[in-house]
Amino acid sequence: MKKDWYEIKTNDSWAIFKIMAEFVNGYESMAKIGPCISVFGSARTQPQNKYYQMAVNISKMLGERGYGVITGGGPGIMEAGNKGAQEGGGKSVGLNIDLPFEQSGNKYIDPESNLKFDYFFVRKVVFVKYSQGFVVLPGGFGTMDELFEALTLIQTKKISRKPVVLIGKEYWSGLLDWVKSTMLAEGNISKDDLNLFAVVDTEQEAIDYIDDFFKTHALTPNF
Repeated sequence: MKKDWYEIKTNDSWAIFKIMAEFVNGYESMAKIGPCISVFGSARTQPQNKYYQMAVNISKMLGERGYGVITGGGPGIMEAGNKGAQEGGGKSVGLNIDLPFEQSGNKYIDPESNLKFDYFFVRKVVFVKYSQGFVVLPGGFGTMDELFEALTLIQTKKISRKPVVLIGKEYWSGLLDWVKSTMLAEGNISKDDLNLFAVVDTEQEAIDYIDDFFKTHALTPNF
C-alpha cells in the first residue's frame, strides 16, 4: 500500500545534532587561532598555473604580516594558500569538505588546524565568522558561491565590512561587465555595492588593498 508523504519516516530531526556538532567543533577549533584571511580559488588549478604561484606569494605575504590563512583545505589554489601561509610563518588552516571527487586535505595545513565538514553551509559559516578578509582567485561554482556569500553578508550588514579582493582582471572582467551592464542596470544592486570589492592583477596590489583597509577599519575579534 502506498504511504502518504507525511507517513514516511526520515532522519531529518536527528541530523540537527550532527549539524550542531559540526558548528561546535568548528567554533571551538577556530576561536583562538587569531586574525586570518580566507583564500578562495579552484581545486583544479595546477602548480604550473600562474594563479597557483600568486596564491602562494599572497599567502606568504599575509603570513609575514601576522595573518593566518584559511582555505578549503584541498588541492589547487587551496593548497597554494596553505603552502604560502607556512612559508610566511602564519597559521595555516584547512576547512575540508567531504566530497566524492577532488577534495583531500593538502600537506601544508597545520595539523591542529585541519578541520573536516560534511555540510557546506556549516563550513561557509566558519569561513565567514573567522575571516578578517577574503582573497579570491580564479575558480568555479564553489568559488563563486563563497565570493557572493561574503559579498551578500557585507552588503546586507549581517557581518562587518571586510576587504574582498579578486585576483586577475582578465579572469573576472566578463563577470564584472555583466554585473555592471545587467545587474546594476536593472536596479538589482546599487552603485555603491561595486565598492565592496577590488579587482587587482598583482600580489602587491592585493596586499596593499588589505593593508589600506585596516588603516581605517578595526579587526573584528574572533579570539
